[in-house]
Amino acid sequence: MKKPNPTTLPHDAELTAVTQRLQRETVRRKAAEAELKESHLHYGQLLAQSRLMQKQLRHLSHQILLAQEEERKHISRELHDEISQILTGINVRLATLKLEATTNTATLKKKIVNTQRLVERSVEAVHRFARELRPPMLDDLGLIPALLAFMKEFGKRTGLRIRFTAVAADKIDALDSLKRTALYRVAQEALTNAVKHGHASLAKVSIQLQPKTLDMEISNNGTSFDVAHTLNERRRNCLGITGMRERMEIVGGTFAITSVPDNSTTVRVQVPFHNGAPAAIP
Repeated sequence: MKKPNPTTLPHDAELTAVTQRLQRETVRRKAAEAELKESHLHYGQLLAQSRLMQKQLRHLSHQILLAQEEERKHISRELHDEISQILTGINVRLATLKLEATTNTATLKKKIVNTQRLVERSVEAVHRFARELRPPMLDDLGLIPALLAFMKEFGKRTGLRIRFTAVAADKIDALDSLKRTALYRVAQEALTNAVKHGHASLAKVSIQLQPKTLDMEISNNGTSFDVAHTLNERRRNCLGITGMRERMEIVGGTFAITSVPDNSTTVRVQVPFHNGAPAAIP
């Protein structure tokens, strides 16, 4: 039997050790490459998310600017078309009265009464305009009286019939000012859209209490529309919907809108009584 050469044993052991080290190094490098690849993928996803957020922020900024311009246009139109014309009419009538004061006193009293009515109309217009910008009743008396006053005036002005139901006004008014304002603005926008875009004749506003949330629902019998298409188109008439949704997000609430052909359009919002995670609308 041939005996192994003693000099080959250390060489074989060294080769085995080197092979094992190479294998471990290969495994380590493969793991590092996998981690690096995963890291690149992760940072790529983060970069994509960052770009998407930037795009959304730019879109939101654009929407805010459009909304501001629309509001300024509305204010300008109200001042020019209504208040300015009434005041111009008053000025003309006063000039006429000045000329007739010494010559024809028989009709003077009637013309003074007509001029007083114009003054009353201008005062009412200023008060209505101020209420639309920020209703004092919302701060002084609470959400329910403010909504009732708005709906009464809005229905009288537009012809929209509004049915309103609410419970536990004391709990509703326990909400902070920001949440009461958000609910008021959502109701205001939803009813305005019902008349302006839906040409509705009847609207229903309901406020209900849940264990942890306050639920408000505004429905109308106006013309339906494709909600997803309207939002995706990013048209100007969806700025109101976006504004309602963002108001709810600010106060930790939720917003949903549905529109059923030949049935109704309904806006549903939920506001938590306390700060925290928003509740979900089923």
